[in-house]
Amino acid sequence: MANIDFYEKPGCVNNTRQKQLLSEAGHELQVFNLLTYPWAATPEKLRAFLGQLPVAEWFNRSAPAVKNGEIVPETLNEQQALALLIAQPLLIRRPLMEVNGVHLVGFDLAVLSHTLALKVANTEADLETCPKTQTQSACLS
Repeated sequence: MANIDFYEKPGCVNNTRQKQLLSEAGHELQVFNLLTYPWAATPEKLRAFLGQLPVAEWFNRSAPAVKNGEIVPETLNEQQALALLIAQPLLIRRPLMEVNGVHLVGFDLAVLSHTLALKVANTEADLETCPKTQTQSACLS
């Protein structure tokens, strides 16, 4: 089984479910607070997680600033997007995971089944989108 560096928003329902699935599969997790991690000191570390994804896929679609249209990820270039993510880590799509030098963003079951041989009974389950979408206060901290 793998050792995984897991960057989460503490208290996030989905991050809790994701960690549980990974732990139950026998993986060891080292958990970091995504919101307080010193991204400004290591922007290249954050950029490594984002890899070749389109800029719009770097963002947490449940973040209030994205949901209310204040920030439109599709209109940003890489430099603008990275600066916003560093300044406002709540905007970062989560979780971020590092497994044996491989950087992952989001909880894509297809990618995880390949990278970690993670098996989930309900592969249609959305383990990334915040289930508290009715209230903007759900992801404010």
